[in-house]
Amino acid sequence: MSKSKLISRILPLILIAIFTTITLVLASNQISKTAQKTEIRGVWITNIDSEVLFSESATKAAVNRLANLNFNTLYPTVWQGGYTLYPSQVAQQVFGKYLDPKPGLQGRDFLQEIITEAHQKSLTIIPWFEFGFMAPADSELARLNPNWLTKRRDGTTIKMQGKEPRVWLNPFHPEVQQFILDLIIEIVTKYDIDGIQFDDHFSLPAEFGYDDFTVKLYEKELPGLSPSDDYQETFWVRWRADKINNFMERISEEIKAIKPDCIISVSPNPLHFALSAYLQDWFTWEREKWIDEIVLQVYRPDIKRFIKELERTEVKLAKNNIPFAIGILSGLKNNPTGITTIEKQVEAVRKRNFAGVSFFFYESLWKWGKESENIRNETLEEIFKNKISRPHISG
Repeated sequence: MSKSKLISRILPLILIAIFTTITLVLASNQISKTAQKTEIRGVWITNIDSEVLFSESATKAAVNRLANLNFNTLYPTVWQGGYTLYPSQVAQQVFGKYLDPKPGLQGRDFLQEIITEAHQKSLTIIPWFEFGFMAPADSELARLNPNWLTKRRDGTTIKMQGKEPRVWLNPFHPEVQQFILDLIIEIVTKYDIDGIQFDDHFSLPAEFGYDDFTVKLYEKELPGLSPSDDYQETFWVRWRADKINNFMERISEEIKAIKPDCIISVSPNPLHFALSAYLQDWFTWEREKWIDEIVLQVYRPDIKRFIKELERTEVKLAKNNIPFAIGILSGLKNNPTGITTIEKQVEAVRKRNFAGVSFFFYESLWKWGKESENIRNETLEEIFKNKISRPHISG
């Protein structure tokens, strides 16, 4: 074969290869640009170690401060400490308290205030159902409904949360489910919210589930069998997790029937802990399309451990389907997080193309750190230089 013929045959192949390479590079660049067009920039706003919810002026100032720092999503608590933080007819009917009795909340509807203020600033509001099935041991809810509480094998009901004694409502009991669902639907129908979020307390510690109601239900569904004495026995874990799954499906269907564009957000612990320790199978919730957004709590000060959680298989699979953000611990009153740690964690999240971040919690973004409030504020300004929209979630 002559040299000219050889060139005439090879040249088209070379041109095709060059064209393909250029196309792939351009596509890759476009994907990169697309990934940078949206980002969840969230913060949880709670009523513990925080004064921000206890006056209208403080609530307004917080929203303005976050808007000026280019945040775009607020997760304010609405169910905490055995009370609603908004006026609730459901709570009034069930245990006689329509609102958390703390003085700063009386005579006002903080949730409506924060929704109005945030929407004026184009911020997304996703109320946070913080306590889930958990309640203070001395709460009116627990005292008036003892049959709603679940138990360990030894009959005890209290599980300490730090120094606070807590009890757990039985997520398998139909009356408990109806109460929780009624609270959720009340918020969805009464307020112009953009979504609603459930966290790691929308679950049950694995050592619970030995109350009479649950044991009888198990024995009815599985004649001849009784719950294992080992609360982490595989089938016993799976049976209870599936019951919570079924309830999550019902909640999803009810919310979407009322408000199809309502974002159903979940903020769980990593799955290897969430399922075995708290019977929370959020990966199934994502697979079954019962939720629209995940904000995974990765509260790890060590950057290597932090990154390890980001690279787990179930995390990679889920983030390919729905907006998947990472919850970062910005500090606690007695356990501050350095601002450089926050910077490194945000960088790690962005490098792996997650949907964004949310910080726990508002007050600790500035307070209690070794650095001054001004330095922390300036660093946040640098992290979030420009305004950006959060990912769009269709109903």
